[in-house]
Amino acid sequence: MKPEETGRAYDTITDRWAEDRFNMNNGIRQHQLALKFAKGKGAALDVGCGRTGRFISLLLEQGYAPEGIDISAKMLQLAKERHPDIPFYHADICTWQLPKQYHFITGWDSLWHLPLAQQAPVLHKLMSGLVSGGIFIFSFGGTDEPGEHQNNAMGPTISYSSLGTTGFLDVVKAAGCICKHLEFDQYPELHTFLIAQKS
Repeated sequence: MKPEETGRAYDTITDRWAEDRFNMNNGIRQHQLALKFAKGKGAALDVGCGRTGRFISLLLEQGYAPEGIDISAKMLQLAKERHPDIPFYHADICTWQLPKQYHFITGWDSLWHLPLAQQAPVLHKLMSGLVSGGIFIFSFGGTDEPGEHQNNAMGPTISYSSLGTTGFLDVVKAAGCICKHLEFDQYPELHTFLIAQKS
């Protein structure tokens, strides 16, 4: 699927992330861990920010200046209602150019929707957009090998891809970053997250 198709699919299921239906603590512990590795506070970016604003709020509480980007127009509309003073970008992360360097970037449960061929280029772009010592946290499918698939578990058909655990570690190293933490946080499910720091 093309990213714009993913965006339109998410436009139809925004209610799944309403506060009365979604666990707003999802990913918070992992982000709190990532923040402990941070050196300095400044601009932050939430890639695939969705509507909940939970990471935006956490970053604000920690003294960062967060921004958000999402391919879903309806998700962004709801995000703006929650945080009207935060800059949000409606864009495809595959082609969007980062407007600045960031101290902290998160791609939680979003980057796995990228086409497989775009995984490495986008991850490299995001890590290149970090200041020295900056932190990047992202989640992925911790498969043994690269691959991609589609399913309609949430309703509309949505694509997922993974470079495989070793593949993601290779990209982190090639981008001049160090893996500070990798965890299968929902084992035996393959949900995995990685915290990288710019050298």
